[in-house]
Amino acid sequence: MSELLEDEILESGDSNIGSINHSITQVRIASLLNSDERFTVMTELSLDINQQDFSQYGIKAKDEIKPDICLYPNTIDWQDIDIPKMIEMPLLAIEILSPSQSLEILKNKVYAYFSLGVKSCWLAIPSIEAIDIYSQPKQHRTFTMNDTEVVDELLEIHLPIQKVFRKRSNEVHMV
Repeated sequence: MSELLEDEILESGDSNIGSINHSITQVRIASLLNSDERFTVMTELSLDINQQDFSQYGIKAKDEIKPDICLYPNTIDWQDIDIPKMIEMPLLAIEILSPSQSLEILKNKVYAYFSLGVKSCWLAIPSIEAIDIYSQPKQHRTFTMNDTEVVDELLEIHLPIQKVFRKRSNEVHMV
């Protein structure tokens, strides 16, 4: 856990460089979750961690941490005054591995989310078409394209994994 999350030092800007697979995976998961009326789905939402010390997880973030996707109960409404950082933690935090990150960094973020009170965490890995569902730190189940669906038993969520990682036969590859 000695590796620091440099991309989480948000005061100087987010230096995490995404990718097309990261972006597509984020949109697909968010879209699939958005159809469940029990939840409100948010992407790139800043969570307030001002009074937290995550050095034990190798996280150097000062004021906020941003999951790729957050899931809240469907009680969140548009506000007259926008909220730059959420104090209330989501039910679910989802991280998607991008080429500029290490798996160890994202696993450490998962452990940090649990210490904040997040109930469930997902780690999506587009390069191998897999999603790890964490029900608690260091306890997870991996779903791949060999499974019919991704199942989060705690939140009673079922998503068809083929819709997350589906390929188009006429995809355009850009360099």
